[in-house]
Amino acid sequence: MVTFVCKIKQYGDIYAIYQKTLLALQHHLTTILMKKVTFLILFLSSLTFTACSSNAGSRVGNAEDGEGEVVHLTTQTFQQLIWDYTKNPQEWIFKGDQPCIIDFYADWCRPCKMIAPIMVELSKEYKGKVRVYKINTDEQRELAKLFNVSSIPAVLFVPKTGKPQMAVGAMQKPAYVDAIKNVLQVK
Repeated sequence: MVTFVCKIKQYGDIYAIYQKTLLALQHHLTTILMKKVTFLILFLSSLTFTACSSNAGSRVGNAEDGEGEVVHLTTQTFQQLIWDYTKNPQEWIFKGDQPCIIDFYADWCRPCKMIAPIMVELSKEYKGKVRVYKINTDEQRELAKLFNVSSIPAVLFVPKTGKPQMAVGAMQKPAYVDAIKNVLQVK
């Protein structure tokens, strides 16, 4: 009977060691898994941040040329190419040789990123007929204030003659094409 009790105690000790080893192994595997998951989350976050901080497919073109490209405007280039509001603050006098579209955007704006490729497509499709410009509202606050831009994206359609018209919010490409035909009178 003594040997039987000793064997049970011996097996009990082995089982306790087995349980401790199993718990240590489980803790080690959990730690490794958590490190891998943390690394994966950080890696995916950095990819998302990099993708979101790009210019959403738009290119910077030459402000004087701008044929078939989306051109980024500053206050100075706006005054040179579109309207010199310092000389004519009360009267809209369009200085351009072609109707244009001006996209007011910000780099952090998700809907702005959604319409950026549409603006690039329109600039190519209407090359020689309509110029497409972009104004970063974070960098060009004076221009955003001038046009009372409080929501973005805001797209200003500027006909060769007549007053410009503003559309606020992201739209599908057919809506922009309709505005080009109806507001800008470009076929």
